[in-house]
Amino acid sequence: MPTTTLTVLKFHTADGAEQALEVVEDLSKQQLVTLQDAAIVTWPEGKKKPKTRQLSSMTGTGALGGAFWGLLFGLLFFVPIFGMVVGAAFGALAGSMADVGISDEFIKSVRSKVTEGTSALFLMTSDVVMDKVVEAMKDMDFELIASNLSEEQEEKLREAFAED
Repeated sequence: MPTTTLTVLKFHTADGAEQALEVVEDLSKQQLVTLQDAAIVTWPEGKKKPKTRQLSSMTGTGALGGAFWGLLFGLLFFVPIFGMVVGAAFGALAGSMADVGISDEFIKSVRSKVTEGTSALFLMTSDVVMDKVVEAMKDMDFELIASNLSEEQEEKLREAFAED
């Protein structure tokens, strides 16, 4: 059974994640990555909160479904608004999110970096042909915010996408 990876890439423009998703979908068609599910957060300048969109053009339904993405984006962007009212419920759910590599640190990191004027691409992938993916995305301006890879795997990924 291949290991599934959740990766979050932050782009410095509100449309960067959309452009990157097109590249990832193309890589998927070439069977250089298995794209199991994806979602995009775009936060245009002047808006109070980001817009989120789950990838729906995949065959069948996404691996995780709308409930997962809804919960994740709720934790990332709306919990401070709800505060105490739903804090305990989200706390319990956040505990189960940690089981799939989504820790408090992950949430805080994404929340602090995905801000007005930026976008983020959330990818659930497996079977990645890393050198081909790196080659296809090398000219894109993004930051790897988080992944549930091992520290060693994540460091290799960061090195692969580091500036030359």
